[in-house]
Amino acid sequence: MKYMVMILGTQADYAAMRGDSSDGSPAYTEQDLVAMGAFMSALSDDLAESGELIDGQGLTEPALARFVTGAPDDPQPVVTDGPYGETKEVLAGYWILDCASLDRVTEIAARVTRCPQPAGSAIRPVVIRPLMAQGEITA
Repeated sequence: MKYMVMILGTQADYAAMRGDSSDGSPAYTEQDLVAMGAFMSALSDDLAESGELIDGQGLTEPALARFVTGAPDDPQPVVTDGPYGETKEVLAGYWILDCASLDRVTEIAARVTRCPQPAGSAIRPVVIRPLMAQGEITA
């Protein structure tokens, strides 16, 4: 079965990776960034080697997001640049995996939670969502 494993973050988390600390998002050092990068690379390499990795990407900070909002009968959608207004946690990165079971993908998500980060960093959930097959609608 195919799953999406998602990492959540905030604009403050991205600022922390640039060295700017705030409540719940202490500044990363160069060593912190290297440790995080090595962890993520090793995880993705292991998933590729096992044949479970379909795709995985880190995303740019929310401040670079663009929103396009419109209704089906609206000929001119509204386009807004910038950070998420009402949402605090956003998608920061993901993996698309093909795993034998929910237990296996949960094991992988548990490994993701062990990614190194500065002491005092907020603990954010790792989200697992099964992908729908084409034409599949779930109740």
